[in-house]
Amino acid sequence: MSESTDPALPEDRTGPAGPAAEIAAGYAFTGPALDLGALLWDGACLPDRQIRIPLAMLNRHGLVAGATGTGKTKTLQLIAEQLSAGGVPVFLADIKGDISGISAPGTPGDRIAERARDVAQPWEPTGYPCAFYSLGGIGPGIPLRSTVTSFGPVLMSKVLQLNQTQEQSLGLIFHYADSKGLELIDLKDLRAVVAFLVSDQGRPELKGIGGLSTVTAGVILRALTAFEQQGASEFFGEPEFDTGEFLRTAADGRGLVSVLELPAVQDKPQLFSTFLMWLLADLYNDLPEVGDLEKPKLVFFFDEAHLLFNGASKAFLTSITQTVRLIRSKGVGIFFVTQTPKDVPADVLAQLGNRVQHALRAFTPDDAKALKATVKTFPNSAYDLEELLTQLGTGEAVVTVLSEKGAPTPVAATRLRAPQSLMGPIAAADLEQAVKSSLLWSRYAEPVDRESAYEKISAEQAAAEARAEAAAAAAEAEKEAKEAEKEAARAARSAPKPDPSLAEQVVGSGLFRSLARSIGTQLGREISRSIFGTARRRR
Repeated sequence: MSESTDPALPEDRTGPAGPAAEIAAGYAFTGPALDLGALLWDGACLPDRQIRIPLAMLNRHGLVAGATGTGKTKTLQLIAEQLSAGGVPVFLADIKGDISGISAPGTPGDRIAERARDVAQPWEPTGYPCAFYSLGGIGPGIPLRSTVTSFGPVLMSKVLQLNQTQEQSLGLIFHYADSKGLELIDLKDLRAVVAFLVSDQGRPELKGIGGLSTVTAGVILRALTAFEQQGASEFFGEPEFDTGEFLRTAADGRGLVSVLELPAVQDKPQLFSTFLMWLLADLYNDLPEVGDLEKPKLVFFFDEAHLLFNGASKAFLTSITQTVRLIRSKGVGIFFVTQTPKDVPADVLAQLGNRVQHALRAFTPDDAKALKATVKTFPNSAYDLEELLTQLGTGEAVVTVLSEKGAPTPVAATRLRAPQSLMGPIAAADLEQAVKSSLLWSRYAEPVDRESAYEKISAEQAAAEARAEAAAAAAEAEKEAKEAEKEAARAARSAPKPDPSLAEQVVGSGLFRSLARSIGTQLGREISRSIFGTARRRR
Protein backbone atom coordinates (compact mmCIF):
# COMPACT_ATOMS: atom_id res chain seq x y z
CA MET A 1 0.00 0.00 0.00
CA SER A 2 1.26 3.48 -0.75
CA GLU A 3 0.39 7.08 -0.01
CA SER A 4 1.57 9.65 -2.52
CA THR A 5 0.54 12.48 -4.79
CA ASP A 6 0.28 12.36 -8.54
CA PRO A 7 3.84 11.80 -9.90
CA ALA A 8 5.07 13.59 -12.96
CA LEU A 9 4.11 11.47 -15.94
CA PRO A 10 6.94 10.80 -18.38
CA GLU A 11 6.31 10.88 -22.07
CA ASP A 12 4.42 7.79 -23.17
CA ARG A 13 6.77 5.61 -25.23
CA THR A 14 4.23 2.97 -26.19
CA GLY A 15 1.50 4.82 -28.00
CA PRO A 16 -0.49 8.03 -27.90
CA ALA A 17 0.40 9.89 -24.71
CA GLY A 18 -3.13 11.22 -24.28
CA PRO A 19 -5.12 8.09 -23.41
CA ALA A 20 -2.42 6.44 -21.26
CA ALA A 21 -1.73 9.64 -19.36
CA GLU A 22 -5.44 10.28 -18.87
CA ILE A 23 -6.01 6.76 -17.52
CA ALA A 24 -3.04 7.00 -15.14
CA ALA A 25 -4.17 10.40 -13.89
CA GLY A 26 -7.45 8.83 -12.80
CA TYR A 27 -5.54 6.65 -10.29
CA ALA A 28 -3.26 9.35 -8.80
CA PHE A 29 -4.94 9.52 -5.39
CA THR A 30 -3.68 11.70 -2.56
CA GLY A 31 -4.78 9.53 0.38
CA PRO A 32 -3.86 5.99 1.46
CA ALA A 33 -4.40 3.49 -1.35
CA LEU A 34 -3.75 -0.14 -2.26
CA ASP A 35 -1.29 -0.71 -5.12
CA LEU A 36 -2.62 -3.18 -7.66
CA GLY A 37 0.00 -2.93 -10.39
CA ALA A 38 1.15 -1.05 -13.47
CA LEU A 39 -0.82 0.16 -16.48
CA LEU A 40 -0.82 -1.90 -19.67
CA TRP A 41 -1.16 0.16 -22.84
CA ASP A 42 -0.65 -0.78 -26.46
CA GLY A 43 0.97 -4.08 -25.51
CA ALA A 44 3.52 -2.62 -23.07
CA CYS A 45 3.67 -2.42 -19.26
CA LEU A 46 4.25 1.10 -17.94
CA PRO A 47 5.76 0.76 -14.41
CA ASP A 48 5.60 4.51 -13.76
CA ARG A 49 1.83 4.56 -14.19
CA GLN A 50 0.46 2.80 -11.12
CA ILE A 51 -3.11 1.52 -10.74
CA ARG A 52 -4.49 1.81 -7.20
CA ILE A 53 -7.62 1.62 -5.02
CA PRO A 54 -8.31 4.28 -2.36
CA LEU A 55 -8.43 2.62 1.05
CA ALA A 56 -11.49 4.66 2.04
CA MET A 57 -13.42 3.24 -0.93
CA LEU A 58 -12.97 -0.41 0.04
CA ASN A 59 -16.30 -0.35 1.86
CA ARG A 60 -18.03 0.35 -1.49
CA HIS A 61 -17.67 -3.33 -2.31
CA GLY A 62 -16.07 -4.99 -5.28
CA LEU A 63 -15.90 -7.86 -7.76
CA VAL A 64 -12.95 -10.04 -8.72
CA ALA A 65 -13.91 -12.10 -11.76
CA GLY A 66 -12.27 -14.22 -14.42
CA ALA A 67 -11.95 -17.67 -15.92
CA THR A 68 -10.35 -20.52 -13.98
CA GLY A 69 -6.58 -20.20 -13.78
CA THR A 70 -6.35 -16.49 -14.57
CA GLY A 71 -5.14 -15.43 -11.11
CA LYS A 72 -8.26 -14.47 -9.12
CA THR A 73 -6.98 -16.10 -5.93
CA LYS A 74 -3.63 -14.30 -6.16
CA THR A 75 -5.45 -10.98 -6.67
CA LEU A 76 -7.52 -11.71 -3.59
CA GLN A 77 -4.30 -12.49 -1.68
CA LEU A 78 -2.62 -9.30 -2.93
CA ILE A 79 -5.50 -7.08 -1.78
CA ALA A 80 -5.82 -8.90 1.57
CA GLU A 81 -2.11 -8.42 2.32
CA GLN A 82 -2.25 -4.67 1.79
CA LEU A 83 -5.45 -4.33 3.80
CA SER A 84 -3.80 -6.13 6.70
CA ALA A 85 -0.72 -3.91 6.40
CA GLY A 86 -3.05 -0.89 6.54
CA GLY A 87 -4.64 -2.07 9.81
CA VAL A 88 -7.85 -3.42 8.22
CA PRO A 89 -9.09 -6.89 9.32
CA VAL A 90 -9.88 -9.28 6.48
CA PHE A 91 -12.05 -12.37 6.12
CA LEU A 92 -11.19 -14.97 3.45
CA ALA A 93 -12.84 -18.26 2.53
CA ASP A 94 -10.14 -20.80 1.55
CA ILE A 95 -12.09 -23.23 -0.59
CA LYS A 96 -9.20 -25.04 -2.27
CA GLY A 97 -6.84 -24.92 0.70
CA ASP A 98 -4.21 -22.69 -0.93
CA ILE A 99 -4.68 -19.37 0.93
CA SER A 100 -3.22 -20.43 4.27
CA GLY A 101 0.16 -19.34 2.90
CA ILE A 102 -0.78 -15.72 3.58
CA SER A 103 0.49 -16.35 7.11
CA ALA A 104 4.02 -17.19 5.88
CA PRO A 105 6.63 -15.17 3.95
CA GLY A 106 6.72 -15.78 0.21
CA THR A 107 9.52 -17.63 -1.58
CA PRO A 108 11.76 -15.49 -3.81
CA GLY A 109 12.26 -16.68 -7.38
CA ASP A 110 12.97 -15.57 -10.92
CA ARG A 111 9.32 -15.17 -11.84
CA ILE A 112 8.65 -13.09 -8.75
CA ALA A 113 11.67 -10.91 -9.46
CA GLU A 114 10.63 -10.41 -13.07
CA ARG A 115 7.08 -9.44 -12.12
CA ALA A 116 8.40 -7.02 -9.48
CA ARG A 117 10.62 -5.31 -12.08
CA ASP A 118 7.77 -5.07 -14.58
CA VAL A 119 5.47 -3.27 -12.16
CA ALA A 120 8.07 -1.37 -10.06
CA GLN A 121 7.20 -3.33 -6.93
CA PRO A 122 9.57 -3.32 -3.93
CA TRP A 123 8.89 -6.99 -3.20
CA GLU A 124 9.85 -8.39 0.20
CA PRO A 125 8.81 -11.80 1.57
CA THR A 126 6.25 -11.08 4.31
CA GLY A 127 3.81 -13.14 6.36
CA TYR A 128 0.66 -11.64 7.84
CA PRO A 129 -1.16 -12.29 11.15
CA CYS A 130 -3.82 -14.97 10.61
CA ALA A 131 -6.48 -16.93 12.47
CA PHE A 132 -7.79 -20.16 10.96
CA TYR A 133 -11.37 -21.38 11.24
CA SER A 134 -13.46 -24.36 10.11
CA LEU A 135 -17.17 -24.98 9.73
CA GLY A 136 -18.28 -26.80 12.86
CA GLY A 137 -14.84 -28.31 13.41
CA ILE A 138 -14.77 -30.28 10.15
CA GLY A 139 -11.16 -29.98 9.11
CA PRO A 140 -8.44 -27.89 10.77
CA GLY A 141 -9.47 -24.62 12.39
CA ILE A 142 -11.35 -23.03 15.26
CA PRO A 143 -14.97 -24.27 14.90
CA LEU A 144 -17.52 -21.78 13.61
CA ARG A 145 -21.02 -22.67 14.76
CA SER A 146 -24.40 -21.03 14.46
CA THR A 147 -27.63 -21.77 16.25
CA VAL A 148 -30.60 -22.62 14.03
CA THR A 149 -32.48 -19.59 15.42
CA SER A 150 -29.62 -17.27 14.48
CA PHE A 151 -29.37 -18.82 11.02
CA GLY A 152 -33.03 -18.00 10.44
CA PRO A 153 -35.75 -19.38 8.15
CA VAL A 154 -34.69 -17.58 4.93
CA LEU A 155 -31.14 -18.91 4.92
CA MET A 156 -32.30 -22.30 6.15
CA SER A 157 -34.82 -22.49 3.31
CA LYS A 158 -32.03 -21.68 0.84
CA VAL A 159 -29.74 -24.40 2.10
CA LEU A 160 -32.63 -26.93 2.28
CA GLN A 161 -33.70 -25.94 -1.27
CA LEU A 162 -37.32 -25.32 -0.27
CA ASN A 163 -39.86 -23.64 -2.53
CA GLN A 164 -41.73 -20.46 -1.61
CA THR A 165 -44.65 -22.23 0.12
CA GLN A 166 -42.34 -24.44 2.12
CA GLU A 167 -40.20 -21.42 3.02
CA GLN A 168 -43.27 -19.63 4.38
CA SER A 169 -44.17 -22.71 6.43
CA LEU A 170 -40.66 -22.83 7.84
CA GLY A 171 -41.02 -19.18 8.82
CA LEU A 172 -44.21 -20.10 10.68
CA ILE A 173 -42.35 -22.87 12.51
CA PHE A 174 -39.63 -20.44 13.60
CA HIS A 175 -42.30 -17.95 14.74
CA TYR A 176 -44.04 -20.61 16.82
CA ALA A 177 -40.77 -21.72 18.43
CA ASP A 178 -39.89 -18.12 19.34
CA SER A 179 -43.31 -17.42 20.82
CA LYS A 180 -43.20 -20.57 22.97
CA GLY A 181 -39.64 -20.14 24.19
CA LEU A 182 -38.42 -23.22 22.36
CA GLU A 183 -34.76 -22.56 21.60
CA LEU A 184 -33.74 -23.83 18.16
CA ILE A 185 -30.06 -24.50 18.75
CA ASP A 186 -29.27 -27.51 16.59
CA LEU A 187 -31.02 -29.45 13.84
CA LYS A 188 -32.63 -31.96 16.19
CA ASP A 189 -34.43 -29.02 17.83
CA LEU A 190 -35.90 -27.95 14.49
CA ARG A 191 -36.82 -31.53 13.64
CA ALA A 192 -38.56 -31.94 17.01
CA VAL A 193 -40.68 -28.79 16.55
CA VAL A 194 -41.72 -29.75 13.00
CA ALA A 195 -42.74 -33.26 14.10
CA PHE A 196 -44.60 -31.88 17.13
CA LEU A 197 -46.66 -29.41 15.08
CA VAL A 198 -48.12 -32.17 12.89
CA SER A 199 -48.78 -34.52 15.81
CA ASP A 200 -52.22 -34.87 17.44
CA GLN A 201 -50.93 -32.98 20.45
CA GLY A 202 -49.32 -30.11 18.51
CA ARG A 203 -51.64 -29.60 15.55
CA PRO A 204 -54.09 -27.33 17.46
CA GLU A 205 -51.19 -25.00 18.35
CA LEU A 206 -51.15 -23.38 14.90
CA LYS A 207 -54.88 -22.90 14.42
CA GLY A 208 -54.74 -19.22 15.30
CA ILE A 209 -51.78 -18.33 13.04
CA GLY A 210 -52.14 -20.72 10.12
CA GLY A 211 -51.51 -24.40 9.70
CA LEU A 212 -48.70 -26.73 8.75
CA SER A 213 -49.67 -29.45 6.32
CA THR A 214 -48.38 -32.95 6.83
CA VAL A 215 -47.02 -32.95 3.27
CA THR A 216 -44.98 -29.77 3.80
CA ALA A 217 -43.71 -31.03 7.13
CA GLY A 218 -42.65 -34.24 5.41
CA VAL A 219 -40.71 -32.30 2.78
CA ILE A 220 -38.92 -30.25 5.44
CA LEU A 221 -38.07 -33.33 7.51
CA ARG A 222 -36.69 -35.18 4.47
CA ALA A 223 -34.62 -32.14 3.51
CA LEU A 224 -33.27 -31.96 7.07
CA THR A 225 -32.32 -35.63 6.88
CA ALA A 226 -30.41 -35.08 3.63
CA PHE A 227 -28.79 -31.99 5.14
CA GLU A 228 -27.64 -33.95 8.19
CA GLN A 229 -26.20 -36.68 5.98
CA GLN A 230 -23.90 -34.03 4.50
CA GLY A 231 -22.47 -33.47 7.96
CA ALA A 232 -24.43 -30.26 8.53
CA SER A 233 -25.34 -31.23 12.10
CA GLU A 234 -21.76 -30.26 13.01
CA PHE A 235 -22.35 -26.64 11.93
CA PHE A 236 -25.31 -25.96 14.22
CA GLY A 237 -24.96 -25.75 17.95
CA GLU A 238 -23.20 -23.97 20.75
CA PRO A 239 -21.01 -22.20 21.61
CA GLU A 240 -22.17 -19.92 18.81
CA PHE A 241 -19.34 -17.98 17.21
CA ASP A 242 -19.20 -14.23 17.83
CA THR A 243 -18.53 -12.71 14.40
CA GLY A 244 -17.09 -9.67 16.16
CA GLU A 245 -13.92 -11.79 16.50
CA PHE A 246 -13.27 -11.03 12.82
CA LEU A 247 -12.73 -7.33 13.61
CA ARG A 248 -9.55 -7.82 15.62
CA THR A 249 -6.10 -6.44 14.89
CA ALA A 250 -2.75 -7.93 15.80
CA ALA A 251 -0.46 -6.55 18.50
CA ASP A 252 1.59 -4.70 15.86
CA GLY A 253 -1.49 -2.89 14.55
CA ARG A 254 -1.91 -4.93 11.39
CA GLY A 255 -5.34 -6.25 10.57
CA LEU A 256 -5.97 -9.90 11.45
CA VAL A 257 -6.63 -12.10 8.42
CA SER A 258 -9.36 -14.62 9.29
CA VAL A 259 -9.09 -17.64 6.99
CA LEU A 260 -12.02 -20.07 6.86
CA GLU A 261 -10.61 -23.44 5.80
CA LEU A 262 -13.15 -25.18 3.56
CA PRO A 263 -11.35 -28.02 1.71
CA ALA A 264 -13.07 -30.61 3.91
CA VAL A 265 -16.50 -29.37 2.76
CA GLN A 266 -15.71 -28.19 -0.76
CA ASP A 267 -18.05 -30.87 -2.14
CA LYS A 268 -20.95 -29.07 -0.39
CA PRO A 269 -20.82 -25.68 -2.12
CA GLN A 270 -24.33 -24.50 -1.32
CA LEU A 271 -23.77 -25.22 2.32
CA PHE A 272 -20.63 -23.17 2.75
CA SER A 273 -21.82 -20.33 0.51
CA THR A 274 -25.00 -20.01 2.55
CA PHE A 275 -23.02 -20.23 5.77
CA LEU A 276 -20.80 -17.39 4.56
CA MET A 277 -23.94 -15.37 3.96
CA TRP A 278 -24.96 -16.03 7.57
CA LEU A 279 -21.62 -14.67 8.78
CA LEU A 280 -22.21 -11.52 6.75
CA ALA A 281 -25.81 -11.12 7.91
CA ASP A 282 -24.76 -11.59 11.53
CA LEU A 283 -22.16 -8.85 11.18
CA TYR A 284 -24.79 -6.59 9.66
CA ASN A 285 -27.16 -7.15 12.58
CA ASP A 286 -24.52 -6.56 15.26
CA LEU A 287 -22.52 -3.59 13.96
CA PRO A 288 -23.56 0.02 14.59
CA GLU A 289 -23.95 2.63 11.87
CA VAL A 290 -20.70 4.54 11.31
CA GLY A 291 -21.07 6.14 7.86
CA ASP A 292 -17.98 6.66 5.71
CA LEU A 293 -14.67 5.95 7.44
CA GLU A 294 -11.05 6.60 6.50
CA LYS A 295 -10.67 2.84 6.23
CA PRO A 296 -13.12 -0.08 6.57
CA LYS A 297 -13.67 -2.02 9.78
CA LEU A 298 -13.53 -5.26 7.81
CA VAL A 299 -13.28 -6.41 4.21
CA PHE A 300 -15.06 -9.69 3.50
CA PHE A 301 -14.07 -11.80 0.47
CA PHE A 302 -16.87 -14.05 -0.80
CA ASP A 303 -15.22 -16.69 -3.02
CA GLU A 304 -17.19 -18.88 -5.47
CA ALA A 305 -19.99 -16.34 -5.20
CA HIS A 306 -22.02 -17.86 -8.04
CA LEU A 307 -22.81 -20.81 -5.75
CA LEU A 308 -24.62 -18.45 -3.41
CA PHE A 309 -27.05 -17.26 -6.07
CA ASN A 310 -27.78 -20.54 -7.88
CA GLY A 311 -31.43 -21.47 -7.34
CA ALA A 312 -31.93 -18.68 -4.82
CA SER A 313 -35.48 -17.70 -3.88
CA LYS A 314 -36.76 -14.17 -4.35
CA ALA A 315 -36.74 -13.63 -0.56
CA PHE A 316 -33.14 -14.78 -0.35
CA LEU A 317 -31.98 -12.49 -3.16
CA THR A 318 -33.83 -9.60 -1.54
CA SER A 319 -32.06 -10.33 1.74
CA ILE A 320 -28.63 -10.40 0.08
CA THR A 321 -29.27 -7.19 -1.87
CA GLN A 322 -30.40 -5.37 1.26
CA THR A 323 -27.41 -6.61 3.26
CA VAL A 324 -24.92 -5.57 0.56
CA ARG A 325 -26.54 -2.17 0.17
CA LEU A 326 -26.71 -1.31 3.86
CA ILE A 327 -23.64 -2.93 5.38
CA ARG A 328 -21.41 -0.31 3.72
CA SER A 329 -22.59 2.26 6.27
CA LYS A 330 -21.44 -0.11 9.03
CA GLY A 331 -17.88 -0.05 7.77
CA VAL A 332 -17.78 -3.44 6.04
CA GLY A 333 -16.68 -3.96 2.44
CA ILE A 334 -17.55 -7.07 0.44
CA PHE A 335 -15.69 -8.48 -2.55
CA PHE A 336 -17.45 -11.18 -4.53
CA VAL A 337 -15.08 -13.56 -6.32
CA THR A 338 -16.56 -15.47 -9.25
CA GLN A 339 -16.09 -16.29 -12.93
CA THR A 340 -18.23 -13.72 -14.73
CA PRO A 341 -20.23 -10.66 -13.61
CA LYS A 342 -23.40 -12.32 -14.86
CA ASP A 343 -23.06 -14.81 -11.99
CA VAL A 344 -24.09 -11.97 -9.67
CA PRO A 345 -27.68 -10.61 -9.79
CA ALA A 346 -27.97 -7.16 -11.36
CA ASP A 347 -29.22 -5.53 -8.14
CA VAL A 348 -26.15 -6.80 -6.28
CA LEU A 349 -23.76 -6.04 -9.15
CA ALA A 350 -24.95 -2.43 -9.13
CA GLN A 351 -23.59 -2.07 -5.58
CA LEU A 352 -20.04 -3.17 -6.52
CA GLY A 353 -17.99 -0.04 -7.20
CA ASN A 354 -14.55 -1.70 -7.53
CA ARG A 355 -13.91 -4.15 -10.35
CA VAL A 356 -10.93 -6.39 -11.15
CA GLN A 357 -11.77 -8.44 -14.25
CA HIS A 358 -9.31 -11.16 -15.26
CA ALA A 359 -9.30 -12.86 -18.66
CA LEU A 360 -12.35 -14.58 -20.08
CA ARG A 361 -12.41 -17.38 -22.61
CA ALA A 362 -14.63 -17.51 -25.69
CA PHE A 363 -14.37 -21.15 -26.72
CA THR A 364 -18.14 -21.76 -26.94
CA PRO A 365 -21.22 -19.72 -27.89
CA ASP A 366 -22.10 -19.46 -24.20
CA ASP A 367 -18.59 -18.14 -23.48
CA ALA A 368 -18.94 -15.54 -26.24
CA LYS A 369 -22.30 -14.46 -24.85
CA ALA A 370 -20.82 -14.14 -21.34
CA LEU A 371 -17.95 -12.08 -22.76
CA LYS A 372 -20.30 -9.60 -24.45
CA ALA A 373 -22.37 -9.35 -21.26
CA THR A 374 -19.25 -8.63 -19.23
CA VAL A 375 -18.10 -5.87 -21.58
CA LYS A 376 -21.47 -4.15 -21.18
CA THR A 377 -20.97 -3.91 -17.41
CA PHE A 378 -17.94 -1.60 -17.83
CA PRO A 379 -18.05 2.16 -18.49
CA ASN A 380 -16.88 3.50 -21.84
CA SER A 381 -13.22 2.69 -22.41
CA ALA A 382 -10.26 3.58 -24.60
CA TYR A 383 -9.70 -0.18 -25.00
CA ASP A 384 -11.43 -2.71 -27.20
CA LEU A 385 -12.55 -4.66 -24.14
CA GLU A 386 -14.09 -7.56 -26.01
CA GLU A 387 -10.72 -8.28 -27.60
CA LEU A 388 -8.61 -7.33 -24.58
CA LEU A 389 -10.42 -9.61 -22.15
CA THR A 390 -9.58 -12.67 -24.26
CA GLN A 391 -5.89 -11.71 -24.56
CA LEU A 392 -4.99 -10.92 -20.95
CA GLY A 393 -2.33 -13.16 -19.44
CA THR A 394 -2.30 -14.77 -16.01
CA GLY A 395 -1.92 -12.07 -13.39
CA GLU A 396 -3.33 -9.35 -15.65
CA ALA A 397 -6.75 -7.75 -15.35
CA VAL A 398 -8.99 -4.88 -16.40
CA VAL A 399 -9.58 -2.54 -13.46
CA THR A 400 -12.00 0.24 -12.62
CA VAL A 401 -12.56 1.51 -9.07
CA LEU A 402 -14.16 4.41 -7.25
CA SER A 403 -12.02 7.49 -6.80
CA GLU A 404 -11.70 9.34 -3.50
CA LYS A 405 -14.68 11.43 -4.60
CA GLY A 406 -16.75 8.32 -5.31
CA ALA A 407 -16.61 8.64 -9.13
CA PRO A 408 -15.62 5.68 -11.35
CA THR A 409 -12.03 5.74 -12.56
CA PRO A 410 -11.10 5.12 -16.22
CA VAL A 411 -10.90 1.47 -17.25
CA ALA A 412 -7.26 0.37 -16.96
CA ALA A 413 -5.64 -2.83 -18.22
CA THR A 414 -3.22 -3.74 -15.43
CA ARG A 415 -0.32 -6.09 -14.80
CA LEU A 416 -0.85 -6.98 -11.18
CA ARG A 417 1.72 -7.10 -8.43
CA ALA A 418 2.83 -10.39 -6.90
CA PRO A 419 1.72 -11.29 -3.35
CA GLN A 420 4.51 -11.05 -0.79
CA SER A 421 3.26 -14.00 1.26
CA LEU A 422 3.51 -17.67 0.33
CA MET A 423 1.46 -18.45 -2.78
CA GLY A 424 0.34 -21.88 -1.62
CA PRO A 425 -0.65 -23.74 1.56
CA ILE A 426 1.47 -23.92 4.67
CA ALA A 427 2.41 -27.32 6.11
CA ALA A 428 -0.39 -29.19 7.91
CA ALA A 429 1.63 -29.29 11.14
CA ASP A 430 2.13 -25.52 11.03
CA LEU A 431 -1.57 -24.99 10.44
CA GLU A 432 -2.48 -27.28 13.35
CA GLN A 433 -0.05 -25.49 15.64
CA ALA A 434 -1.46 -22.07 14.66
CA VAL A 435 -5.00 -23.24 15.40
CA LYS A 436 -4.26 -24.81 18.79
CA SER A 437 -2.20 -21.83 19.96
CA SER A 438 -5.06 -19.38 19.36
CA LEU A 439 -6.77 -17.91 22.42
CA LEU A 440 -10.11 -18.68 20.74
CA TRP A 441 -9.48 -22.41 20.60
CA SER A 442 -10.39 -23.00 24.26
CA ARG A 443 -13.49 -20.83 23.88
CA TYR A 444 -15.04 -22.51 20.84
CA ALA A 445 -13.45 -25.95 20.42
CA GLU A 446 -15.76 -28.06 22.59
CA PRO A 447 -19.46 -28.22 21.66
CA VAL A 448 -22.12 -27.66 24.35
CA ASP A 449 -25.55 -29.31 24.27
CA ARG A 450 -27.88 -27.57 26.74
CA GLU A 451 -31.63 -27.95 27.19
CA SER A 452 -33.49 -26.62 24.16
CA ALA A 453 -36.57 -27.36 22.05
CA TYR A 454 -35.77 -31.05 21.58
CA GLU A 455 -35.39 -31.71 25.29
CA LYS A 456 -38.42 -29.59 26.24
CA ILE A 457 -40.71 -31.22 23.69
CA SER A 458 -39.39 -34.69 24.57
CA ALA A 459 -40.04 -34.01 28.27
CA GLU A 460 -43.55 -32.70 27.57
CA GLN A 461 -44.35 -35.65 25.33
CA ALA A 462 -43.00 -38.05 27.94
CA ALA A 463 -45.15 -36.37 30.60
CA ALA A 464 -48.18 -36.48 28.31
CA GLU A 465 -47.55 -40.16 27.60
CA ALA A 466 -47.21 -40.81 31.34
CA ARG A 467 -50.51 -39.00 31.99
CA ALA A 468 -52.17 -40.93 29.21
CA GLU A 469 -50.80 -44.21 30.54
CA ALA A 470 -51.97 -43.35 34.06
CA ALA A 471 -55.45 -42.44 32.78
CA ALA A 472 -55.59 -45.64 30.75
CA ALA A 473 -54.48 -47.67 33.77
CA ALA A 474 -57.15 -46.03 35.96
CA ALA A 475 -59.82 -46.68 33.35
CA GLU A 476 -58.69 -50.28 33.06
CA ALA A 477 -58.78 -50.70 36.85
CA GLU A 478 -62.28 -49.23 37.00
CA LYS A 479 -63.39 -51.51 34.21
CA GLU A 480 -61.94 -54.52 35.99
CA ALA A 481 -63.66 -53.50 39.25
CA LYS A 482 -67.04 -53.26 37.50
CA GLU A 483 -66.50 -56.60 35.83
CA ALA A 484 -65.65 -58.13 39.21
CA GLU A 485 -68.81 -56.64 40.73
CA LYS A 486 -70.93 -57.99 37.88
CA GLU A 487 -69.31 -61.39 38.20
CA ALA A 488 -70.04 -61.48 41.91
CA ALA A 489 -73.70 -60.62 41.27
CA ARG A 490 -73.97 -63.37 38.66
CA ALA A 491 -72.39 -65.84 41.03
CA ALA A 492 -74.79 -64.89 43.80
CA ARG A 493 -77.82 -65.42 41.57
CA SER A 494 -76.70 -68.80 40.33
CA ALA A 495 -75.65 -70.23 43.73
CA PRO A 496 -78.01 -73.15 45.14
CA LYS A 497 -80.30 -72.20 48.12
CA PRO A 498 -79.61 -74.01 51.49
CA ASP A 499 -82.27 -76.47 53.01
CA PRO A 500 -84.86 -74.69 55.29
CA SER A 501 -84.67 -75.11 59.08
CA LEU A 502 -87.40 -76.82 61.14
CA ALA A 503 -88.95 -73.49 62.09
CA GLU A 504 -88.88 -72.40 58.43
CA GLN A 505 -90.52 -75.66 57.44
CA VAL A 506 -93.32 -75.21 60.03
CA VAL A 507 -93.89 -71.60 59.08
CA GLY A 508 -93.98 -72.48 55.47
CA SER A 509 -96.44 -75.38 55.79
CA GLY A 510 -100.07 -75.11 54.53
CA LEU A 511 -101.55 -75.85 57.91
CA PHE A 512 -99.58 -73.04 59.49
CA ARG A 513 -100.64 -70.60 56.78
CA SER A 514 -104.34 -71.54 57.16
CA LEU A 515 -104.19 -71.17 60.93
CA ALA A 516 -102.50 -67.79 60.53
CA ARG A 517 -105.23 -66.57 58.22
CA SER A 518 -107.92 -67.60 60.69
CA ILE A 519 -106.24 -65.91 63.60
CA GLY A 520 -105.68 -62.88 61.46
CA THR A 521 -109.33 -62.65 60.59
CA GLN A 522 -110.49 -62.83 64.22
CA LEU A 523 -107.85 -60.40 65.33
CA GLY A 524 -108.86 -58.06 62.54
CA ARG A 525 -112.37 -58.03 63.66
CA GLU A 526 -111.42 -57.25 67.23
CA ILE A 527 -109.30 -54.45 66.09
CA SER A 528 -112.06 -53.04 63.87
CA ARG A 529 -114.55 -53.03 66.64
CA SER A 530 -112.25 -51.43 69.00
CA ILE A 531 -111.55 -48.70 66.41
CA PHE A 532 -115.19 -47.89 65.58
CA GLY A 533 -116.51 -48.00 69.20
CA THR A 534 -118.67 -51.04 69.03
CA ALA A 535 -118.47 -53.82 71.62
CA ARG A 536 -118.95 -57.56 71.39
CA ARG A 537 -122.35 -58.76 72.38
CA ARG A 538 -122.80 -60.55 75.66
CA ARG A 539 -124.60 -63.83 75.72
